[in-house]
Amino acid sequence: MSRFLFVVPPLTGHVNPAVGIAGELAGRGHKVAVAGHPDVVGPLLAPGLTLLPLAGTFTGPSRAAVEEKSRQLRGAASLKFLWEDFLIPLAASMVDEVEAKVDQFAPDVLVVDQQAVGAALVARRRALPWATLAATSAELDDPYELLPGVGRWVRDTLRDFQRSQGVPEDKACVGDLRFSEHLTLVCSVPRMLRTDSFPSYYGFVGIPLGRRPAVAFPWEWLDSEREHVLVSLGTVTREAGGRFLRVAVDALRPLGHRLQAIVVAPPGILGPPRANPAPGGAAVADGAPVDGAPVDGAPVGVSRGSGAEEHILVLPHVPQLDLMPRLSAVVSHGGNNTVCEALAHGVPLVVAPVRDDQPVIGEQVVRTGAGLRVRFGRVSAPALRESIVSVLDEPSFRVAARRLRGDFAAAGGAVAAADRLLAMI
Repeated sequence: MSRFLFVVPPLTGHVNPAVGIAGELAGRGHKVAVAGHPDVVGPLLAPGLTLLPLAGTFTGPSRAAVEEKSRQLRGAASLKFLWEDFLIPLAASMVDEVEAKVDQFAPDVLVVDQQAVGAALVARRRALPWATLAATSAELDDPYELLPGVGRWVRDTLRDFQRSQGVPEDKACVGDLRFSEHLTLVCSVPRMLRTDSFPSYYGFVGIPLGRRPAVAFPWEWLDSEREHVLVSLGTVTREAGGRFLRVAVDALRPLGHRLQAIVVAPPGILGPPRANPAPGGAAVADGAPVDGAPVDGAPVGVSRGSGAEEHILVLPHVPQLDLMPRLSAVVSHGGNNTVCEALAHGVPLVVAPVRDDQPVIGEQVVRTGAGLRVRFGRVSAPALRESIVSVLDEPSFRVAARRLRGDFAAAGGAVAAADRLLAMI
């Protein structure tokens, strides 16, 4: 029995793949722990896994403040902010705690999320076998091609961080904390990237699915005679997506004759709650839970945005993976998890990237022919409607998405990732 310690940042999209692989290893009888911030990791942790809590400086309120500021930035400013104000402070706050967790758990292998570089520093400093888990493939797809100065700045920033932690100059300049030379697991497939030429210690594992919290959904609402479209901006971007979501609802409003749309939106972002007639005579209201609880005196069956039609369902959360087999298209911010989950099910996309890795992932979607890209802050309802109809009606998008579905199936997911990690022992 081997011992594996996973270290993750307080980001849901990065925790999901880690717990998927960790759960696979635990299921094979190995001792597995996950070090992370309890409020983010705890709800996603599978049975059989040990949570080693990290306190650090990034509590819920401080993360919210960072996220709020990041919403105002784009391009190079957004990338610099990500490293200067979030990833490097997070790394510095992690180092001592990860050192203590390594002493406590005594892992044979440390599995480090690509954005938890403080744990990578601990592994290098201790000469401990370690693997990188790249929850997004953006860093492998020449993200700084048009901003080479930013790429150099990131490398210099990581070296400065190592020096600040006492790493000698000659060692700080060797290698990269974002990529382990022992093993780098990538949550994607090579066809998504500009090149498929990578060293043998890179493993493309597709989607390592893990446990997701149960989410109620009115499955009876789905009409088998119509297509289904999901609109989702992920767990971080959606709070800043009010304009885009309203545009999406306007874009979808005239399409009720052919489709139903599920729009994931925080309560109230599409307007104040109001009751509307639902199929079967039930009342509906924006942001209401799907549990029959009354809102302003009205019994609620499903949740619908202000001004929406009977074919548009608005909910604060949905069981995204369970919905994928029922979908004909996804409208997304270009987050790696949502994009890869859609393509793993052969579902084409319309992507509206905002910041961070999203423009790179969005470009991957377009380059592979599996979808179209629109401008998050400027797209109009008619233009978005045209893009949605195009990915639904033009066969080439679905053909490309289904080709990628085969790639994701062959990649092996959590099983393949666990095999590669065990080969390190």
